[in-house]
Amino acid sequence: MLEALSRGERGFLAATAAVTAGAGVARYAGTAAVLAFAAAGLALAGLAWVVSFATEQVGQRFGPAITGFLQSTLGNLPEFFIVVFALREGQLVVAKTSIIGSLFANALLVLGLVVIVGARRDPGGCMRFKRRLPNDTTTLLLVAVFIIVIIGLTIASGVEAEHHVKAISTVGALSLLLVYGVWLASYLRSDEPREAAHEESGGRLPLAFSIVLLAVSGAGAAFVSDWFIHALQPAIHSLNISQAFAGLVIVAIAGNAVENVTGIVLADKGQSDLAISVVKNSVAQIAAFLFPALVLVSLLFAHTLTFDLAPVYIGALFLTAIAIWQITGDGEAMAFEGLALVALYVVLAAFAWVD
Repeated sequence: MLEALSRGERGFLAATAAVTAGAGVARYAGTAAVLAFAAAGLALAGLAWVVSFATEQVGQRFGPAITGFLQSTLGNLPEFFIVVFALREGQLVVAKTSIIGSLFANALLVLGLVVIVGARRDPGGCMRFKRRLPNDTTTLLLVAVFIIVIIGLTIASGVEAEHHVKAISTVGALSLLLVYGVWLASYLRSDEPREAAHEESGGRLPLAFSIVLLAVSGAGAAFVSDWFIHALQPAIHSLNISQAFAGLVIVAIAGNAVENVTGIVLADKGQSDLAISVVKNSVAQIAAFLFPALVLVSLLFAHTLTFDLAPVYIGALFLTAIAIWQITGDGEAMAFEGLALVALYVVLAAFAWVD
């Protein structure tokens, strides 16, 4: 089966296995925190590539809707485990900022880079894609932002409901999951059926092997995420950076390395619909599935996650939803529009750095 891979792909698989093993050794051998943190980060990036590659093999047998959903789901596994382990360690700031950081990283940084690459590859300098997913993503993001704004206004106004933020967050989480489930059922049916002949010749690797590769890399991401969080707090002190910056930028980018790499590679190959599907599915899933699911999971821990965010992040989320709707809602985007999204992320990262 491995003979179907190029020499570079086999080498990258071997390197990922070696780095992951090294990260495990660094975790349990008492290695310096910064080195253990860097090793775990590299291992997460390597595993992200494996997930990306295996999903692309599976996805060549399906349409962009199913493939984008599959890739974003598996790509968000490290982020899910990172937040769970952060909650277990009592690092609530890191847990909360890493979730919204994932939203910002995907909706601004990754989407912006995908648009830049896709637009520059197109002879006309304009990246074109189907309009449904960008508009659906904006709707789901706005529903999540509505809940966050309501809770923020409740706390700011000091009304009686301020003492029931956990209960309101739980209701909001269940509502979001219901909306996401109904949308997903409809969206996945939007893929056009593939012809059997094309399906059989879709990938270089057998479907069963690709699925096993996905399962192994996903399980590896769970372990590495634990090592990553274990080394995070000591590394923050050693590097003298804030928890907000660590969660909003470092953890968010490391936890979403799949979308960072995959979307850009697909855009460079001219697969605009699939590139947008991977990134936009991830944004929709983080806002309407991952965040509410983690709110419910956190009820099992001493430190509970809610939709209560700082006012600056509430405003930034609302403006992000407007920005991605304005730029991608018409089914096309120019390179300068992608650069505008990246610029927004840089400004937000600068704020987190000095916060």
